Amino acid sequence: MNGRRQPAPVDVPESAGGEYTVVPGTAEPPDGTSGPAVEYLVEVEDGLPFTGPGFAARVHRILNDPRGWGHGGAMRFRRVSEGPVRFRVSLSSPALTDRVCAPLITGGELSCREGERSVINALRWAAGDDSYGRDVLSYREYLIGHEVGHALGHGHRTCPGAGEPAPVMVQQTKSLEGCDPNPWPHPRR
Repeated sequence: MNGRRQPAPVDVPESAGGEYTVVPGTAEPPDGTSGPAVEYLVEVEDGLPFTGPGFAARVHRILNDPRGWGHGGAMRFRRVSEGPVRFRVSLSSPALTDRVCAPLITGGELSCREGERSVINALRWAAGDDSYGRDVLSYREYLIGHEVGHALGHGHRTCPGAGEPAPVMVQQTKSLEGCDPNPWPHPRR
């Protein structure tokens, strides 16, 4: 699984506190990155078995990865805890995901973007998806890239051909459409 140590299994409750807490503090884009800074915040539903700072740190690394949306200096990401933001990354129980994503039907299984929120279903964050097998870390990278991609204005894509890397905007949780799993907007080849 890419030679990386996968996270320990975590039991995610069907529902938790029902309210979000914004992760405090800021995280600057990495030194040496260029492009306009996009401000975002991270919030975690109260009662989930994840720490806000740990989730926020992982999201920040994913967003600022050179294979991500900022590839080639297109943009860089700064996490803030208040003020106007381009989007929110919101870790949510399956029940809160269903509520926030409505009228989209997520069935306690899917994530979505609704308004300024990139809603991340904590069940998927914890366990990944069959499309990635046991590689939960790569699935997490896909999940953030896909849902934030919507917040940045990108729509769904289709698989360009069997055995090709799936564009990150393919709904890889539902089907790879014959493509290989790929968590990045700009994968290295």
